[in-house]
Amino acid sequence: MRAKRVTMKDVSVAAGVSQATVSFVLNDKPTETISPETRDRVRRAAAELGYVPNGSARALREGTSRIVILNVARLPHGGTGLAAFIDALDAELERLDHMLLVRYRVGADDIGRLTAMVSPRAVLDLDRIYDSPDAERADGGWTEGLAAHTAVQIRHLVGTGHEYIGLALPSSRVPAGLARLAALRVGYARRVLEDLRMPQPHTLTLGPSAIDDRRSLAEFVERHPQVTAIAGLDDETALRVLAAASALRLDVPGRIAVIGFDDAGQGEFATPSLTTVRIDTAAFGRRLARTTLGLPADPMAPTPAAAVVVRRDSA
Repeated sequence: MRAKRVTMKDVSVAAGVSQATVSFVLNDKPTETISPETRDRVRRAAAELGYVPNGSARALREGTSRIVILNVARLPHGGTGLAAFIDALDAELERLDHMLLVRYRVGADDIGRLTAMVSPRAVLDLDRIYDSPDAERADGGWTEGLAAHTAVQIRHLVGTGHEYIGLALPSSRVPAGLARLAALRVGYARRVLEDLRMPQPHTLTLGPSAIDDRRSLAEFVERHPQVTAIAGLDDETALRVLAAASALRLDVPGRIAVIGFDDAGQGEFATPSLTTVRIDTAAFGRRLARTTLGLPADPMAPTPAAAVVVRRDSA
């Protein structure tokens, strides 16, 4: 059975004072002439009863609730990277006495309406970040953002001797958010190869079905026989390339190497096992929680590690 919530009336009865006095003490009204003894008695009674202030009332006093909204509406939800980021952000906010509200729905003014409803402490709009002209800088850029992680993937292929590289993207019929991420990743890959004075990449667009994937890959290797490695937009895309290569009897990594991105977990069970890029998204989530609340970094918590290549058999 659910325990009865302790109210301000219960505290007033236990302390032998009026509810108004309890309100003045617990809301710390310095203008009210209440003796120190009475204040101590009220606080002691509240502590012994386990009184918790009403969240709505506290929101009115502070001008904000203890809710943080995270909008990831158009970002791909299938990978483990985003899930780990959200879990860590949620856990750290909970530890700091806040609650995370994740919004996946796409709407013209969905976040605006939600903000009006709950008066959040903060709104973290990742969806808007990756859809803005300032996306390269806003997420950490070439230091610890999507650009830096893309560079890890591309530099691995170049470092293992591949001069001509393909970029595997999902079907053109994808959500707008994923298409935007794909465009950003392609742009970053082009700049990495340009900085390394290597040939620009060729794009392989997969189809909506496995048959389309095989057809697309067969046409790609025929048009670009010089390409010896393919970098996937994410692990799912790279695994689809592996499946198509297997059906076409293309040797991986002998004829063509394949690398994923974001280490979704399934790659180690593929044949050959998928080389990929692992990103410390959980550490980023924990750090963002403290930054959002205006707190310094936790000196006991590790800083986000740089993205690393998980070396397996495909590249």
